[in-house]
Formats: sequence, C-alpha cells, structure tokens
Amino acid sequence: MRAVVTRVSSASVSVDGTVVGSLASPGLLVLLGVGHDDGPDQVAWMARKIWGLRILEDEQSASDIDAPILVVSQFTLYGDARKGRRPTWTAAAPGPVSEPVYLAVCAELERLGAHVERGVFGAHMDVASVNDGPITLILETP
Repeated sequence: MRAVVTRVSSASVSVDGTVVGSLASPGLLVLLGVGHDDGPDQVAWMARKIWGLRILEDEQSASDIDAPILVVSQFTLYGDARKGRRPTWTAAAPGPVSEPVYLAVCAELERLGAHVERGVFGAHMDVASVNDGPITLILETP
C-alpha cells in the first residue's frame, strides 16, 4: 500500500460538481493506492502510521489534536512510467480487491478515533487542497 500524506489547511473532493468530502479545518489529505498483496496487516500499519504522524503544527499528530483526515483512493500511485511514455497500472490492485482495502483503512482510522472524510471510490474526482508548509510524505507499507 502506498499513500501520499499532505498537511493541509483545507481540502475537498468533488464528484460531478458536488462536494462529497471536505476538511474545513487543518488536517491531512491522504491519497491512497492499494497493491495486489495488501491485506489486514497493511491496513492496520497504514492507519496507525497516518494517525500518529507528527507533521501537524508544533510537531503534533492528527491523534494529538483530533485533526480530520480526507482519504481519496488513488490507483495511479502504482503507475510505472519507467518505460515508454504511457504508464502501466499492473501493480495496482483491481477495484474489487482495492475498494474493500481502501474502505478498511478508512474504517480503521475511525476506529482509532479519527474523523474521516472520503472521496468516491472509482469516480472521476476533483481534489482541491491548500497545502500547509508545504509538508508532504510518501508512505509505503513494509
């Protein structure tokens, strides 16, 4: 599993012009990609890591200050553009595999205490964010 985690002042995701998830206060925007072998261990690791990352103001984590988290599915994080000009997506898990894993990460974050907003899995989404810092990290499960 891969995630791009950005500290944001605000963020939103829209589908067909309708906002489906948003952060009105500072928090984290997470773009989440799922690989073929991701399962419960990777879900637990990723949720704990995101919830505990000390990248918010004054080196606090989302768990320290109850900061909200917007999680958006992003299979393109597994794109491979090393050859040619057209990326391949073969390392990304297909929708029937990745959607339950994406939802499980969101559910695990909520179980840990996070307020989680979501995009719409598989939809064409417009993601807007005001990056704070900017601070952006790439996470990959072991």
